[in-house]
This record gives sequence, C-alpha cells and structure tokens, in this order.
Amino acid sequence: MQFTIIFRKILLSIMTIFNKVILMDMVKIPAMSKEEYDKLIIENYMSRIAFAGENHPYIAPFMYVFDEENEFLYFLSTKYGIKREMIDKNPRVAVEIDKYNEDMSSYKFVTLRGSIEEIEDAKADKEIKNKFVNMLKNKGISSTALAALGYSPDNSIDSILEDNRTTVWKLIDVNKITALKNP
Repeated sequence: MQFTIIFRKILLSIMTIFNKVILMDMVKIPAMSKEEYDKLIIENYMSRIAFAGENHPYIAPFMYVFDEENEFLYFLSTKYGIKREMIDKNPRVAVEIDKYNEDMSSYKFVTLRGSIEEIEDAKADKEIKNKFVNMLKNKGISSTALAALGYSPDNSIDSILEDNRTTVWKLIDVNKITALKNP
C-alpha cells in the first residue's frame, strides 16, 4: 500500500517535470481566421474528401467550386465508383483543402466536417456545372483532368454541360472547421 502511494507520487513528479520541460517548448500551430480560411478556399480548387469506409477511411481528391455568397462547397464526380458507394452508405465526410510550399516553409489547411448530398434539381445542377466549366477554363486546367470526370481528354471542357455523366455534390451541415497555418 505504502509502495503504491510512493510510486504514484514519483510518477506524478516525473509527469510534471516532463510537462514543464518538454511540452512547454512545443509550438502550437496557430488557427486561421475565417477570412484567412475563406481566402484559402476561394484561391484553390482541389480538395480531398475522407469517407467512412468498411474497415478504413477512404480518401479521394475532388475538384470543387465555392459559392462565396451562400458559403457552400460543391464537388463534381463521376456517377459511379467507390466514392458513390461510400456516400450512399454514409454521407458524413471530412473535406481538406491545403496549400503549402514544396519546402514546407509555408503551409496552411482547412478541414470541414459535415455531410455531402447530391444536387438533384436540374437548374441548380446546370448552374453549378457551369461554375465548374468556368473554373477549369479560368485556372487553365489541363484537359487530362476530364478523365477524372469520365471524359476523354480529347473532349471539350464544355462537354460537362452537354451531357449527364457527372454528379454535383454539396457539402452541408458543417459542424466542425479546423483551420491552421504555420507559425
């Protein structure tokens, strides 16, 4: 009994010293303001979405457009594949958008946790696909990116508007935002 009390006191002392010496020197990555992470989202067009998988999470890259007025992220994908199956089983996702220098001298990221839903309204679908076409053209994205959407690189970017090969998704019910940047 006496040994247990002494052992606990020694362990508590070691933990206190560890916290003072080791953890006090650790640098916490600072949070970004809403203006900073909105700017990060606006300036970029690639994200990664993590889905709940059977035994492991599944993560995939997605192009996106940001509706600044209503503050929604929209994604475009093929109508088939693992991501579709994952969304059908569980629409809760985590979306990550980042920007960093190759040497990591500057980095920042925002992660948004929420759910993803398909846009089924034909008018809204067309409007958002038009935003995607404009984004692809304005950013000078290679036509090889069309393969990720089920098109041949020989197709025109406007093909996205001309048929129904893609699905538009909307991030909704965002319940947690983590936005950090280098110190």
